[in-house]
Amino acid sequence: MTGPLFDLVVPTVGRPSLAALLEALTGGSGRAGAGRGPGRGVGPSRAPLPGRLLLVDDRRGGGPPLAVAAPEALAGRTRVVRGRGAGPAAARNLGWRLAGAPWVAFLDDDVVPDPGWLEALVADLAGLGPMVAGSQGRLRVPLPAGRRPTDWERNVAALAGARWATADMAYRRSVLAEVGGFDERFPRAYREDSDLALRVVGAGYRIERGRRTAAHPVRPAGPLVSVRLQAGNADDVLMRALHGPGWRSGAGESGGRRGRHLATTLAGLAGLGALALGRRRLAAVAGAAWLAGTAELASARIAPGPRDPRELVTMALTSALIPPAATWHRLEGLARLPRQLRSPRAPWTGVPEPAGPPGARTGAGARETPA
Repeated sequence: MTGPLFDLVVPTVGRPSLAALLEALTGGSGRAGAGRGPGRGVGPSRAPLPGRLLLVDDRRGGGPPLAVAAPEALAGRTRVVRGRGAGPAAARNLGWRLAGAPWVAFLDDDVVPDPGWLEALVADLAGLGPMVAGSQGRLRVPLPAGRRPTDWERNVAALAGARWATADMAYRRSVLAEVGGFDERFPRAYREDSDLALRVVGAGYRIERGRRTAAHPVRPAGPLVSVRLQAGNADDVLMRALHGPGWRSGAGESGGRRGRHLATTLAGLAGLGALALGRRRLAAVAGAAWLAGTAELASARIAPGPRDPRELVTMALTSALIPPAATWHRLEGLARLPRQLRSPRAPWTGVPEPAGPPGARTGAGARETPA
């Protein structure tokens, strides 16, 4: 090879954790013989660098350019590209289409690479056969010591065992072009990675797990975060339409609680309707069914957690809200599915040339500025 092996794309919404990611890329690497564990001592004495580090500013609305202080080793290679605020799938598409190296590595802006991550990435990619299109990193979610994790912390910790999580994933750029990249009909950081991987595997390629490692800290979240996450039920509707009823097995996902959520929601609605009609006995029966479903969900979420007063109150409240929220978003997904299936996977066609020098205008009308 005469050029760089990989470019690095990081979609960002301006989280403070981006600074820690950039510092970790070069701050802990570069000592030969430092050890043979994942992410350490697997390369030469100087850390290999990406040909380009593309930071895609995915903040919504206008505002000033994203302020980024790239480490000295990456300063000349780092570019900030303004995205459309359309979600991580669109941001990653913009990034990889502006890349020029054979491989494109993706990191989320709340990931902290372990020391030696760059060397380990090169080691993971070196020698992969032409039918290996992807290399997945190993995520580690630090959890608090001395107590059980909360419901939210367990949710994030599931990333450590997730199949094809794009929080740390590298793909051949040619394969991304072949399958059309990420599907921008997935607007959230949810299912867009599984959808792409299923299409890559369906095209006859393999995705292997590498040895590089990175931490994915649990960022703070409000008490209703589990309710907001139910919006992903709409994306599950699209996944089934695109990949068939067996998509969960292919993506390594569990069946979830869709049926139970629907039953609990219907019981609650039936109880309210019966009460409005003066059917008190029917209202009592339906209300008891709703309460039983809500209590079962709350119990299942409380049992593995810390069981402190704050968590108990949060679980009780959100367990009453999750079934109707999940059902609503699933119906929303079904309602918009015909329109989604008529729309293209992504608004771009073809692959633009790699980005030019700092300050140059880049593909898809994006604005690029040096970091």
